[in-house]
Amino acid sequence: MPQALRVDLQALSLNEASHDTEGTARTLNQTGLLYYALEDYQPSLRYYFRALHLYDTAPNSDPSQVVSVLTNIGASYMGTGQLDSAAYFLNKAWLLTRTSPAVHRSCWGNPAPYVLRELGLLEASRKRSHEALSYYRQSAKVAGPENDLRSACRSYQYISELYQQNGQLDSCIIYARKALVLSQSLPYVLGVVRSSNLLTDSFKKLDKGDSTLKYMSIMLVAQDSLYNPQRIKQLDAIGFAEQQRLRQLEDEQVAYAARVRLLAAIAGVSGLLLLVTILWRNNRQQQHANQRLRALNEQVTHQAEELLAQRDSVTRTLQELKITQGQLVLRERMASLGELMAGVAYEIQNPVSCVRKYAAISVDLCQEIKTELTQTVLPLDDKELVDEMLQNLGRNQEKIMHHSQRAESIVRGMLEYSHAGNQPRQATNLNQLAEEYLRLTYHDMRAKSHLFNVALLLYPDPAVGWVDIVRQDLGRALAGVYTTAFASIQQRLLQGDEEYVPQVSLTTKRIDSEVEICVRDNGAGYSEATQQALFKRFPTTDSISDATLGLALSNDLLTKSYRGKLSMVSFENEYTEYLIYLSLPLLS
Repeated sequence: MPQALRVDLQALSLNEASHDTEGTARTLNQTGLLYYALEDYQPSLRYYFRALHLYDTAPNSDPSQVVSVLTNIGASYMGTGQLDSAAYFLNKAWLLTRTSPAVHRSCWGNPAPYVLRELGLLEASRKRSHEALSYYRQSAKVAGPENDLRSACRSYQYISELYQQNGQLDSCIIYARKALVLSQSLPYVLGVVRSSNLLTDSFKKLDKGDSTLKYMSIMLVAQDSLYNPQRIKQLDAIGFAEQQRLRQLEDEQVAYAARVRLLAAIAGVSGLLLLVTILWRNNRQQQHANQRLRALNEQVTHQAEELLAQRDSVTRTLQELKITQGQLVLRERMASLGELMAGVAYEIQNPVSCVRKYAAISVDLCQEIKTELTQTVLPLDDKELVDEMLQNLGRNQEKIMHHSQRAESIVRGMLEYSHAGNQPRQATNLNQLAEEYLRLTYHDMRAKSHLFNVALLLYPDPAVGWVDIVRQDLGRALAGVYTTAFASIQQRLLQGDEEYVPQVSLTTKRIDSEVEICVRDNGAGYSEATQQALFKRFPTTDSISDATLGLALSNDLLTKSYRGKLSMVSFENEYTEYLIYLSLPLLS
């Protein structure tokens, strides 16, 4: 999902740069659907309303796309539990569908089945089963003339689910079979999975083993088809074959154009020679014809010289393009090498710190054992043997310390190299960037632990506006701070306090030519010694977890790239506050 969001944002940037209003609105709608899939309804509503504003202001907007955006807004409000707002936008979408004649002529198809289906889901949320069934049946009926078998299949599926919830298993089986037949005819594999699942559950409740086994086998086959890795390989092979076909067509077109140009040149030269011959024959008879012939010869010579100059220019341009391509490939390889070195360094730094820590502990233990042995009476031979063994052990630990320090310097060099280089800066909305990385980090934590839930409080300052930054570097620094904040909350959740409500707030503020970013959490907090260790690349205290190792990297990125400052204030079992100051002038 985070990768999909980044791709959508790149598409949005391209649409806005090319002033494609309709493409921008469609991309905003797609981005809203992505947040809707994440069940993060506030950002989805924000993107939907931006798309709706573009459709309202653009001339000759496609009404079917406006209906789609209005229906998506209603669905998002259903997700937030605001059923009155959902009803307003869904009814508005249905009114536009019924009254606008252009909706039925849209290249995107008639949106009526989709709107009716969402109205049915709204009534089902209100526990109005009869009204919900009416809308589902209308959706299936409207989908028939449009030959929209997919919408009809989903309507039958919702009818079957509603009957199953009400305990009407016979009706549930009837409509589930209709949905299964349509999904198998498309084929609509996800519909096959859901419909066969409904039939399996219904026949299981009716204690009909044969039918249960039949539809369970259909469901398992569909699931294998849906998630079969071989199918992905086949799709890749199809895509590769299509690329080869397009490349072959392009080569054929180029060759055909070359043949046409050659034939045209031959025909032109032939006509020219014929004209020259005629003029030469008449040269002895008419002086005027001779002058015309000389002028024509001069013109032909001049054109030939221009063609030769153009050919030389094209040759030089081709050589320059080849050189530029080689340079781009080399830069890409160097960038990949830097990313690989950074990944290896991140993986090595934690084991190296552990080796140093335990080696130092072992040296102290050897010294303590020697002290204890001086106070213990042992035979002389045994005492000499033990002393020799302890000396060997101490020397071994000193060598481990020496080599771990060498590994630390190597890792530091790899990190500095991976972050070196002049990456392009670009104008960025700092409030939007900070919020997006907060949500991406939060969903990454949730992917690791489905029970991890935190309230995100946003207090952006509009005066921060747009700034000129390297998005990747600042985003990586913010992600390190967010991960540390979420780790503190996760540590406090393990204490089992039932009245504890986890929260993380993000506040931005413009102060003259500086920007202040404040991240605050109400997690377990850190002691003063732990706070100092958090800013070290190789901490030696046991209280530092893997999730908090990115704070040192964030501090390096902020101080070196933006002359910034990162500080923190923490009180155990109360809160932790991270303050970031950046010298970023406001862009006009």
